[in-house]
Amino acid sequence: MRAPNCRCCHPFGSSDGPPGPGAAHAGRTPPSRSAEEVSLVRLSRSFAPVVVALALVLPFPYQAAPHARVEAGKGHARVKADRPDPFGASCRSRVLGSQVVGYCFNPYADPDHVRLHIECERWWDIDSDGAPVATGPAETVRLTGRCWKEVRSVWFSHQKAAD
Repeated sequence: MRAPNCRCCHPFGSSDGPPGPGAAHAGRTPPSRSAEEVSLVRLSRSFAPVVVALALVLPFPYQAAPHARVEAGKGHARVKADRPDPFGASCRSRVLGSQVVGYCFNPYADPDHVRLHIECERWWDIDSDGAPVATGPAETVRLTGRCWKEVRSVWFSHQKAAD
């Protein structure tokens, strides 16, 4: 007599004849399981997908939480309505010995009045504050200055044009 799901005789589930002599299950039936063992196996198999699904879903609630709703006409939630318009030319400078050359580019629509400030290294050398230069939209201006000897520091100041 052949067992229906025996792997020793049918490794791939084929049923091509009776088992050979000396087969392990010849003449006896496979051991039966108790009702408790069967229900535990079925229970563990049915809970495995649930446990995997919970393990995948639990980390997401904090990241997938819906954002606060914004009423129509208010603008985006992160944009403050009272924030000023962008302003200020971007400036760069180069020091060559005692000479200073600065370039400022204004990418914004409002004009910017830019000044070059130079602090000289020697105590007797006079620091200089340049005159304001109007920098219009999409305009680059060149600012120059000098010390008698070494330059300690250079910076720029910005001022909005009077309306």
